Amino acid sequence: MEKKLTKEELIAKAKKPGEDAMKLHPFYKGKVEVMPKCCIRNFDDFAIWYTPGVAKPCLDIHENPETVFQHTNKWNFVAVISDGTRVLGLGDIGPEASMPVMEGKALLFKYLGGVDAFPVCIDTKDPDVLIETVKLLQPSFGGVNLEDISQPKCFRVLDTLRKECRIPVWHDDQQGTAAVTVAGLINALKIVGKDMAKVKVAMVGAGASNICIARMIMLAGVTPGNIIMSDSKGIIHKGREELKDKYKEKWEMAHKTNAEGRTGNVPDAIDGADVLIALSTPGPDTIKKDWISSMAQDSVVFVCANPIPEIWPWEAKEAGARVVATGRSDFPNQVNNSLGFPGIFRGTLDVMAKTITDEMCVEAAKELAKCAEDQGIREDYLIPTMDEWEVYPREAASVGRKAIEQGIARIDEDWDTLFSRAEVIIKKARDAFHDLQNKGFIELPTE
Repeated sequence: MEKKLTKEELIAKAKKPGEDAMKLHPFYKGKVEVMPKCCIRNFDDFAIWYTPGVAKPCLDIHENPETVFQHTNKWNFVAVISDGTRVLGLGDIGPEASMPVMEGKALLFKYLGGVDAFPVCIDTKDPDVLIETVKLLQPSFGGVNLEDISQPKCFRVLDTLRKECRIPVWHDDQQGTAAVTVAGLINALKIVGKDMAKVKVAMVGAGASNICIARMIMLAGVTPGNIIMSDSKGIIHKGREELKDKYKEKWEMAHKTNAEGRTGNVPDAIDGADVLIALSTPGPDTIKKDWISSMAQDSVVFVCANPIPEIWPWEAKEAGARVVATGRSDFPNQVNNSLGFPGIFRGTLDVMAKTITDEMCVEAAKELAKCAEDQGIREDYLIPTMDEWEVYPREAASVGRKAIEQGIARIDEDWDTLFSRAEVIIKKARDAFHDLQNKGFIELPTE
């Protein structure tokens, strides 16, 4: 039987990843690099891959632009783009300081989804420059993952690029977080035996993540009027006139949610709720134990601030929560984007979809929930973990099929074919990594 850790041991365990990161980041001096994927049998092959032979595919693309997906790796290239204005829970730390996160994202893209991703950190805070930069980068990439961009500009950046780009663009802090949260919510409600359409949901934080989560849980079946959302100024309601001009997304929520017209602050939003979804100020102690105690019986608590959740999960349980999830991999029930974006992009790229719709994200959420249900869900296992790699091709196939159904894909194939292709691509990426590590090309740390 596994030994139960003390609170001090749990806190020490929570701090360890950061301590290890300060040792291993300088050890490797980066997490991703560029490697060839074509054969190099001898130096004559460079005449094929570069001049003079390369002129032929160049001219073919010039005559038939869509053949760029056959002649180049554009079909599998994704740019991970950030301006560094809202990095994790650290705030505006700048583009250089965001690089470790964007490199980490690229690593996860490759290992979990077989996607070739590149960190592209932009030295501007101007949303118009950011939008123009992404549009200028389109010829080189098959998709764009926006990351850690502050609100409210992140909404305009995403909405504009989704309308004006010819490749799929999404903001992982919005759509990715929302998809995985929906998956966790689907299974959490099965465990506590509550109806999605009837539950009361308190949402603490009204940034990009929670705004998109609100939209997506509505799409998944939560009744809009049953959501009570709060920001740093209190509960969002129709009387909050100051939101109208500067925060149009919050203003939209003021009119869609909170049917009872509740006012007050965070504790008032949480009181009597069946579900709490918090993506706000990192904790601990941002959410108080007595607030959790005021929730309905068999409550579900998602406290997903990074790097520290708004309340330690064991304290939420002590306060009466039945199911608790965080954004951390070192606690049970990690509600983490890493379960979403690799498979969602894999499916999007494999059918050459023109965008990533909210419906595609909900489909990914349903498949994620089903993957866990197939294994047997329980209070400490809501959704799969990252080491259940078969989740990603299943997710990819479901996302691809939804894109085909919505008429936004360039390729029409059945679920089984899409699953098999994604499985091969992802397995190849993982096997290549393990071969490099086993043969010493990726050095293991000495400690």
